[in-house]
Amino acid sequence: MLPLIPQPRDDAKLADRLALSAATTRGAHLETAGFADWLAARGRANAFRVDRIPFTGLDGWSFDEATGNLVHRSGRFFTVEGLHVTERGGPYGDGPYAEWHQPIIKQPEVGILGILGKEFDGVLHFLMQAKMEPGNPNLLQLSPTVQATRSNYTKVHQGADVKYLEHFVGPGRGRVVADVLQSEHGSWFFHKSNRNMIVLTEDDVPLLDDFCWLTLGQIAELLHRDNVVNMDSRTVLSCLPVPETAADALLSDAQLLSWITGERSRHDVHAERVPLAGLPGWRRDEMTVEHEEGRYFKVVAVAVQAGNREVTGWTQPLFEPVGLGVTAFLTRTFEGVRHVLVHARVEGGFLDTVELGPTVQYTPGNYAHLPERERPPFLDTVLAAPADRVRYEAVHSEEGGRFLNAESRYLIVDADEVDVPSDPPAGYAWVTPDQLTWLVRHGHYLNVQARTLLACLNATAAHAR
Repeated sequence: MLPLIPQPRDDAKLADRLALSAATTRGAHLETAGFADWLAARGRANAFRVDRIPFTGLDGWSFDEATGNLVHRSGRFFTVEGLHVTERGGPYGDGPYAEWHQPIIKQPEVGILGILGKEFDGVLHFLMQAKMEPGNPNLLQLSPTVQATRSNYTKVHQGADVKYLEHFVGPGRGRVVADVLQSEHGSWFFHKSNRNMIVLTEDDVPLLDDFCWLTLGQIAELLHRDNVVNMDSRTVLSCLPVPETAADALLSDAQLLSWITGERSRHDVHAERVPLAGLPGWRRDEMTVEHEEGRYFKVVAVAVQAGNREVTGWTQPLFEPVGLGVTAFLTRTFEGVRHVLVHARVEGGFLDTVELGPTVQYTPGNYAHLPERERPPFLDTVLAAPADRVRYEAVHSEEGGRFLNAESRYLIVDADEVDVPSDPPAGYAWVTPDQLTWLVRHGHYLNVQARTLLACLNATAAHAR
């Protein structure tokens, strides 16, 4: 008979270790003040270039003759297809329309996003990577230790091995403190999930080029800078089992789960993959697939050179949003306990109809033509917020491997009873950061933008110490 394994329910020692790392802003290997120089040096050490090209310049990619879908000759990686979505469930769906068509990325494989942790001088540090992604506005950003699709780490592209992968797959890995499937952008991916992992090790770990060890306190400081910490790092960091700060909330955990279930039940969403060719409202020329009114996003093609990637040169399609997004939590304090306002958000690519998103998650230009009554709730409240109500603000880019120049202003904004009442409108709920941390331990409760804001909430708390 196999021995039983103790099941600690409250790992106070781990909580203390994480709290110490969050409070430590001087790393054992790299000071935060020197990070920008280190990142710039990594950029100079490798050749990076991204050029827009016509679709005919894509190597291995083509539009399928029957469907018009953009596909790779290997049958792997991903496809760009059409999506037809109908949504019924009351007035608080995404946007004023209950039906829409759009291109969508279909990438069925599950990737690994993993951050490795190790103690130095008694303080947990985390191994981060200076990684080039073709869609990043500044190309090089701070990524997890491992950021790889299954095609990458099974070497479909016949490239080099993924560094440090052995700490996240197979036997002999270290202590797993987070391992959960989380959704990617439901507006641009169809049923896409990645495995978000945090693993602690006591083994010797060689420090390779393009990698650095940072404390949580240092990473928190970097999260206050524009376009430094990439989306994949932010979503993994949100999964950290950080210590609880409050025991009370407007909704009990059971009430919160019941509310989420109710929101999922009342929304009837039907998302059907359809051919990209002839997609209503969209047109294609030699350089783009775009909306007829110039809104939302475009599908474009690029040629990439990256000296430090597993493959040093390739071509691929990317989604390019039209305009800068605004993504925000409104926040209030009730009886001394901070809450944030979440939105039960419908996106066509979600696996389970609804996930909790930020209060506001929109590109303002896409709604500028609408009358005031049809503009997204709370968008104007966030846009008009005075500086003294903004608790956090930074520009972060989205997933740079599939999206080109996809940036949003991420904000945490203080609100009052005039802005949003304690009993919010249908589709919205007040929850505590602790409850978000509890939910994110389970897959498909928080969307990727909400997970970024959760990481930023934790960074703001650490930054204030």
